[in-house]
Amino acid sequence: YALGHADKSLKKDKEIVMAAVKQDSHWALQYADDSLKKDREIVMTAVKLFGPGLQHADESLKKDKEIVMAAIKQDSYALEHADESLRKDREFVMATVKENWQALGYADDFLLKDREIVMAAIKQDGRALGYADVSLRKDKEIVLAAVKRNGLALQFADESLKDKEIVMAAIKQDSDALEYVSEELQNDPEIKKLAKG
Repeated sequence: YALGHADKSLKKDKEIVMAAVKQDSHWALQYADDSLKKDREIVMTAVKLFGPGLQHADESLKKDKEIVMAAIKQDSYALEHADESLRKDREFVMATVKENWQALGYADDFLLKDREIVMAAIKQDGRALGYADVSLRKDKEIVLAAVKRNGLALQFADESLKDKEIVMAAIKQDSDALEYVSEELQNDPEIKKLAKG
């Protein structure tokens, strides 16, 4: 943070900026001279310590798959700051959601309709269903996979799929999923027993 108050000449000094980045990668990268925001080594060090620091990198490095992936490994929110071309790149988005399911939330809308990408995220955490396109929230196979992974994913399922089979799968995984169930199914003796069990 002190780098923000330093002389311009110090903000251009790679050694000083690197030391600052290692102390506080978010603020240091923000206050570094523009020439060092293009420095691959400095930016890579920064994003490995604080993924969202990617927002302060030069635009050219926001297209660098290796740097963006390093940022995502540290924090899924980093994909938000990646170049749009990467957020539309199917192969890259697939790799990022396999690394961190929450990265799905920053993928291009078109890829939120991609069954394979959404399923890859759901395999990590069923709550990824919340990022999926509405069309996939009506897909029984996707919804069932999601609630088996995390019962609370039931809240994102289309109402038409909150049937007894899916509700029971969700409650087996997490009894708190009962909150997202119709009153009729809440009063179903089998579901009541399972929720108490």
